[in-house]
Amino acid sequence: MAVLILGLTLVMESVANQRKSLKAILSEKKDHRRVLLLYGRDGSSGGPGQRLLIEQQENLNEHRNGLAERDLDVIVLIASEVSEPDRQFLMHEYHLQPSEEFIGWLIGKDGGLKHTYKKPVDAAELFGLIDTMPMRKQEMKQ
Repeated sequence: MAVLILGLTLVMESVANQRKSLKAILSEKKDHRRVLLLYGRDGSSGGPGQRLLIEQQENLNEHRNGLAERDLDVIVLIASEVSEPDRQFLMHEYHLQPSEEFIGWLIGKDGGLKHTYKKPVDAAELFGLIDTMPMRKQEMKQ
């Protein structure tokens, strides 16, 4: 599994290795990038979270051009690697429940939560939603 995850890092970012808080990272992306924030439990929890997280990453990895075209960054959070302040931020801002195995949040360029996914989302569905956003419509006209 480690090789698969490493192969996907060209598209995905990991917050665990960064010193900045998740809140700071999202703040820096505001007005410039959209974010799909993915959260999953690792295999040690015994649940399906890691499998769902990998499924989501594989699906998105096949659509790199669509991600780039929509200024969409994907940030992957593994439950066991999330700091307590970041976990509290997720619980407060995005209503993360401690029992969640997998969850995804689409965050617009304005920093607002646009959609919450409880299972992996198909790239076409994700892109369809983004393409209906006012800022994206302006981008497509230019």
